Amino acid sequence: MPNPIFRDPWANREAWRKHPVFSNRAMFANLFPGLGIALVAFSAYVLADNMYLSKRTSEISHESHH
Repeated sequence: MPNPIFRDPWANREAWRKHPVFSNRAMFANLFPGLGIALVAFSAYVLADNMYLSKRTSEISHESHH
């Protein structure tokens, strides 16, 4: 049991600093909100665009050879 002479009178006021919301991991996780969704959406767009363009260029190349 701590000695009452050395009890910190400000401990209750400083307790928020140790809360998990203010941890480094939580801070970095919320640094760029929506970045994960944006990366998935952009990747899907690029994939769909590349598939569409490859199909379109193959149709054009077949037309030019005939």
